[in-house]
Amino acid sequence: MPEVNAREELRHWLTPDGQSSCFRVSHCPATHNAVILLHGLASNMTRWSEFVEYTTLPESCSLYRIDLRGHGCSIFRGKLTREMWCDDLRALMKQENIERAVFVGHSLGAQIGLQLAVSQPELVQGLILLDPVFPDTLTGKMESIRRQGPLIQLLSRIFRGVNKLGIYRRSLPYRDLRELDERTRSALASSSAKNIAELYMSPRADLKYIPTSVYLQELCSVVEPVPSPVDVSVPVGVLLSAGGSTSKLQPLRKKVAAFPDGQCVEINADHWMLTEKPVETRLAIESFCAQFFHHEMAVETTN
Repeated sequence: MPEVNAREELRHWLTPDGQSSCFRVSHCPATHNAVILLHGLASNMTRWSEFVEYTTLPESCSLYRIDLRGHGCSIFRGKLTREMWCDDLRALMKQENIERAVFVGHSLGAQIGLQLAVSQPELVQGLILLDPVFPDTLTGKMESIRRQGPLIQLLSRIFRGVNKLGIYRRSLPYRDLRELDERTRSALASSSAKNIAELYMSPRADLKYIPTSVYLQELCSVVEPVPSPVDVSVPVGVLLSAGGSTSKLQPLRKKVAAFPDGQCVEINADHWMLTEKPVETRLAIESFCAQFFHHEMAVETTN
């Protein structure tokens, strides 16, 4: 289970098909503002543990971090799509009486936030995308995964079929990404030859903590087409990793520039900026949230 934070409450919500999923929330009763943190591929809510410990956001909003369906304590082994994750978020918002929220997503989480912003913009106060993934800008290992998409899709169907027969690991350890981040920073500091992508793009390590069927479906989801930035009507803040190993920087910059109401900050890090540059990333997220909250207040005052 995720670690304990004194100002957070561990809770559960039911997805539209009755699956139990878990989240942590720091409530701010003085405001209706809400921020929902979405992790990436093969991750869980502890991706945000360090951020939650140090951020000032709970002074101005209720802060939610969740285990997406299939991750952490939100156990699931069935079919997964970005649309299903969006449906799950709508169910969470309904349970928590959240009318609109700022969604902060990393990688796959950014794709899910983008999907929700296009399909139901009335629920999205703003988007903050940490190194969003656009399939036509991929490079390196992720581009190889995109090319192998049909094979991975076939393997995912096979593993789902095996799971339906009752053949699967009965328990999976909960991965503490906060602890992993600290070890990784120490490793990177001790040797300039080490590459964070080698440490964080390891299927062998990831599969210890996540169902194989979920992992394979996620790989397919990450490289599937995403909504075009030009179709996003809500304000967007983008944090780009200037040294990304997953996407080509120049094409990605062009994608981001197409958001009608978008701003971009580049972080001198690889794809895992929350690990490499936690303070710089946190301050940028807080700045974007402050802008979105201020904009919402101005609109309400005008109306």
